[in-house]
Amino acid sequence: MPETRTPTRRGLLLGTAAVSAGTLLTACTSNEPKSQAAAPQSATVANDKPGKAITIGFAGPQADHGWLNAINQNARDRAKTYTDVTLEITEGSNDTAAQIGQIQTLINKKVDVLVILPADGKALTQLGLQAMAAGIPVVNLDRVFASPQSYRCWIGGDNYGMGLNAGRYIGEKLKDKPGAKVVELAGLDNLELTKQRTQGFDDALKNYPNITKVARQAAEFTVESGQAKMAQLLQAQPKFDALWNHDDDQGIGVLRAIAQAGRKDFLMVGGAGARSAMDAIKADDSVLKATVLYPPTMAASAIDLARALGQGRGLTGMAELEIPSSVTLYSAVVTKDNVDEYLPVGFN
Repeated sequence: MPETRTPTRRGLLLGTAAVSAGTLLTACTSNEPKSQAAAPQSATVANDKPGKAITIGFAGPQADHGWLNAINQNARDRAKTYTDVTLEITEGSNDTAAQIGQIQTLINKKVDVLVILPADGKALTQLGLQAMAAGIPVVNLDRVFASPQSYRCWIGGDNYGMGLNAGRYIGEKLKDKPGAKVVELAGLDNLELTKQRTQGFDDALKNYPNITKVARQAAEFTVESGQAKMAQLLQAQPKFDALWNHDDDQGIGVLRAIAQAGRKDFLMVGGAGARSAMDAIKADDSVLKATVLYPPTMAASAIDLARALGQGRGLTGMAELEIPSSVTLYSAVVTKDNVDEYLPVGFN
């Protein structure tokens, strides 16, 4: 993929155009006349029309971050659009034992489908296996379980793709500048997603031999850590051309540090798609020129997938009668040119 792609908002919301609530249909196509190629009777339709009443259990980490809060809100809002869905949502916890207890309660209630965003995928794998063995299909949201046997479907963002597209955007901006220098402000280094984002970024920069990454610092996905770590980077690197910051929440602190230092001599790319970042991009009055999405709308699509699972339905545009085993969302790059299209999905 030689250039950074920026799909329509519909593609962003769904990862594939097939996961929308209004378009969850099974598709059997043929060049034969319709009378000779009728869909089998078992090919049921998953759309906005009420179907079998089901209860979906939803469990995620504590909403102590703008993105995680948006995950919960997207799940609630999507479930409310269906008269045939009852949503049982837990309080959420970053403590593994507490989250296990919350999910165990949902299993004991015998919900029809479980949607789980684990605080720790590896630690909660056994619980996914338990639910599946009990006949409760699991939609694993974002942070993946250690075994594919512990879920029926996984849906999530593309951390490697975030880094790749951030690197490509920066690369294209600096490709004609000899000796260009970039710096990276990552998130928590003990998370696999952080490593994936950095790997994608580094791989993209390999396509631009004139660019060198001269520094990398890890923050903690918080405003405070972003401000402190960026201040250190600015002091250590008096001259560079571009910055990639992994997370828009910590980016608020990053921009504060940059403003306090009076620096305007580089461009900045953010990550995740916060509304504050999109507003800054639209205003075009700071170093922030783009953000690479990691859309929390995946939680709404997870509800769509769970509903289809609970009602035995499939997806539009696909010949198969079952939902796919995985859906990876695209990490679109939001710039001043397309920000109006993406503003409705920016999170606070």
